[in-house]
Amino acid sequence: MTVATVLLQATSLLSSLSQLRTNGASNLGTFEAPKLPAFLENNPIINGFPWGAKGASTADPYTGAADTGVTRSYDFTIARGTVSPDGYQKNMLLINGQYPGPLIEANWGDTIQVTVNNAISGPAEGTAMHWHGLNQLNTEWADGVPGVSMCPVPPGGSFTHTFKATPYGSTFYHSHYSSQYADGLWGPIVIHGPKNYPYDIDLGPVTLNDYYHKGYFTVLEGVMGTDLSDESLVRPASDNNLINGKMDFACGNSTGNSTMGTCVNNAGLSKFSFTSGKKHRLRLINTGIAAIQKFSIDNHNMTVIANDFIPIVPYETTIVTLGVGQRTDIVVEATGDPTDVVWMRSHITSGACTEPANQPLALAVIYYEDANTKSAPGNASVAQIDTTPACLNDPLSDTEPMYPIAAAGTNTTVTLNVAVAVNSTGHIVWTINDSAFEADWNNPILLLAKSGNTSYPAVDADWNVYNMGTNKTVRFIVNNTSPTSHPWHLHGHEMQVLSVGLGAWGGAITNPSNPQRRDVQIVPANGYAVFQWQQDNPGVWPFHCHIAWHVSGGLYANIMERPADIKNVLIPSTTYQNCRDWADYSGGNLLPQIDSGL
Repeated sequence: MTVATVLLQATSLLSSLSQLRTNGASNLGTFEAPKLPAFLENNPIINGFPWGAKGASTADPYTGAADTGVTRSYDFTIARGTVSPDGYQKNMLLINGQYPGPLIEANWGDTIQVTVNNAISGPAEGTAMHWHGLNQLNTEWADGVPGVSMCPVPPGGSFTHTFKATPYGSTFYHSHYSSQYADGLWGPIVIHGPKNYPYDIDLGPVTLNDYYHKGYFTVLEGVMGTDLSDESLVRPASDNNLINGKMDFACGNSTGNSTMGTCVNNAGLSKFSFTSGKKHRLRLINTGIAAIQKFSIDNHNMTVIANDFIPIVPYETTIVTLGVGQRTDIVVEATGDPTDVVWMRSHITSGACTEPANQPLALAVIYYEDANTKSAPGNASVAQIDTTPACLNDPLSDTEPMYPIAAAGTNTTVTLNVAVAVNSTGHIVWTINDSAFEADWNNPILLLAKSGNTSYPAVDADWNVYNMGTNKTVRFIVNNTSPTSHPWHLHGHEMQVLSVGLGAWGGAITNPSNPQRRDVQIVPANGYAVFQWQQDNPGVWPFHCHIAWHVSGGLYANIMERPADIKNVLIPSTTYQNCRDWADYSGGNLLPQIDSGL
């Protein structure tokens, strides 16, 4: 009997561990988590908010932000710490002692400034923090990808990222150094902007993530190893599934390192409050490593209002599908009775097209205003039935961006063929056009391009650089010949998703006058996806699968955009100093880069 089955039969939900034990200094998943916006008293007020009368259907989300003149400053210290998010005690990488990491909150048009302090020891590691989905117009040096936009931050070092809060919506930040964020280095981001659908209460981020009891490097050694006969190593199953960093676990089923210490049942679930008759905004974020999530709330419909950073024409559903790195904002009307208690669920999909999970069902509890907060949902809390395909997003035809942008014509089309292979040394690698990427942490490609080095011949194929020159609009066809779906992510842009399907693309475009836009899209197993975007952001932009174990295996490309203009990008001296500091550290230490580095 799984822990999820036990919970569904329970009559009370008394946590056996304190929040400090399970999640450190984080209050996410508790009644103490602040309703958003948490900083309202500090907002510059222009007709209520800095964007004034601008609306989601009329204001360009990429260039329409007002410069508020406000800087939101954050100071992150990364260090090891022991917590038990699901009752299993684990030594993790924490940000300010928290798992998940602190919420970053800003208004559209603010400046966000985050100082990352690397206090990792025992053993020491480099690190690098990426701000997922933020376009970083003219600030690619702040994107946080080691070997691409910067060098890793060395142990004992610090690096300050400064960038504009644009576009607006819901996202997260995470380490882009190897698979480090599997050990806890991530947290939510909320950027407030114009409403495209009415709601009364913003409940903030609802993070969903598959969770591994073994440390990330131990899992990575199996993924990148040569023992291909053991599928549990090369295709590791997650141990649990969490909502806002919490879920119970049946301790007898642990596959983790038992020397880490204790495992306690009934660690505690995340809790949310609903008010009868009110509309609640929930910001769903798949912050996981490998799993596709299916999210639902018993007895309730959900109105989808945004995908990634793109407000869309609202539509109603009972199940939301999120690949790794995807976000979907929903509004849920509290149609129950004041004493109701209902389950919130997120289920990891099963099948050959997705990654395995030992405990796939995550649960959290929603309490109405007069409910007994120590009770569990009863039989009246009925799960929604999932009729959507296991390893696909909703059909493109269901999604219409509020701010319309037509699919422009293009004379530049690049085909990327994705495959899985065994290289000459016996390791599994993931390839794009037969090449698996490997980062050079000491020589970021952006800094090389800034100095005029923009040529990467076939002999240097593992750099996987696609120089798009001065082309205004580019189109990429990603053909996935592997039996696994891939959530494909582009930095620096939102992609127009022109077509997705099985087999080969026939040339048709879905909704050509206003195709779906987002920065992550699931590319189906044995299928394809066609992406297009405007080259309006000079830089070297990562284009990759967001399954951590796959990008570790090399499933990654660099899109070099307007290389002549990269020379004019102002890169602060601190970026170069950080590389000198990293060179000093790496020159005297043997660094165990056993994967792509990302």
